[in-house]
Amino acid sequence: MILKSLCGLTADELYDLIRPYDFSYSNALSVLNSVYKKGTKEISDFMKIPKKLKETLISSSWTGILDPVSSEVSEDKTVKYLFRTNSGKQFEAVYISDSKRHTVCVSTQSGCRMGCPFCASGRYGFHGNLTAGEIVSQILSVPFAEKVTHVVFMGMGEPLDNFENVLKACEIITAQWGLALSPGNVTVSTVGIRPGIESFLRQSSCNLTLSLYSPFSVERQQVVPAEKKYPARDIIQLMKDSILKKGRRFSVAYVMINGLNDSDAHLKELISILKGTKIRVNVLPYHSAGIDEMSSSSPDKMQYFKHNLVISGISASVRKSRGSDISAACGLLAAGLGVQRNN
Repeated sequence: MILKSLCGLTADELYDLIRPYDFSYSNALSVLNSVYKKGTKEISDFMKIPKKLKETLISSSWTGILDPVSSEVSEDKTVKYLFRTNSGKQFEAVYISDSKRHTVCVSTQSGCRMGCPFCASGRYGFHGNLTAGEIVSQILSVPFAEKVTHVVFMGMGEPLDNFENVLKACEIITAQWGLALSPGNVTVSTVGIRPGIESFLRQSSCNLTLSLYSPFSVERQQVVPAEKKYPARDIIQLMKDSILKKGRRFSVAYVMINGLNDSDAHLKELISILKGTKIRVNVLPYHSAGIDEMSSSSPDKMQYFKHNLVISGISASVRKSRGSDISAACGLLAAGLGVQRNN
């Protein structure tokens, strides 16, 4: 018998499952409190639920909270976790902590099918979508789950290529019966899948980040194949035209690659398409997974970009690199899972 995973269920879905056995909606909330608030991994350890309900759940369900297969700790204390589902899908999550923020970077797919040549997840190939439960489980599985303040969908996979599961995961993460994080503390990153973005803006209040890489379409197509079908300029215009929900932030991630996208011409064009908007720019260093000859722009060049963006009226920051020594930084997840060098 295939057991039902409790992690990944909404309150209404769980109530529909237990209502035929004469259990109440409050019983469903108590069960989800054990799963999402407490991160309890065994149903037998659930507290404050009727004995009969516990027996019913044990016979038909499991919590769905996966234990990591392995973990690695970076010099900067960032921790990377490897997970494997019963069906064999492998994926990674990263826990990043500082004095005020405790962030989990979650994966949404095992691998990715966007085909970005510089990204280790894409080079790993596509091995399947993760369920909402498998996404949320990454947060609950880290030993520091109770400290988590922020969640970013920036791990393996393109979130909007797995839209329904990502949307449901966002609901669970932000619902009061779920993890109860503020939508303003949850960010979904995308290469720019327009239909998914349009639906996401209608159905979620979480933040959205566009991975840009270059403001020039022909050039961006070389590193982000999705540009051919969904031009970044159109996505940025969609962001401009959208009414910002209270607390929601739009941002652009600009990974700076030496000699590729860090010229004054790139800076001028970036300012041109973003000036007058409320879109924030996060400038990030490039990390090579050993599959290309590219290198990051210098810290001085990244600060130069940030300075000129700010004096042009565009909110911008240079993001610190975390976990690069354990292949946990941007673009490196799956670097240890059989990624092949491009010859």
